[in-house]
Amino acid sequence: MSTHETSRTSRAPEAPQAPEASQASDEPRYEPPPSVGKLFLWVLLFLVAALAVVLGGVYFT
Repeated sequence: MSTHETSRTSRAPEAPQAPEASQASDEPRYEPPPSVGKLFLWVLLFLVAALAVVLGGVYFT
């Protein structure tokens, strides 16, 4: 039997485990806050979208 054939019958590898230090603490994990630059880009995108809505409303009325 070749190696390729035996790999079909073997079970799937287990998922990698987290390090022992993080398993000991029961604190929930949170994503880090967005950087100032990314936050500024979201605010700028929101303002541009709001401006487009207002100008579109003025243009079509």
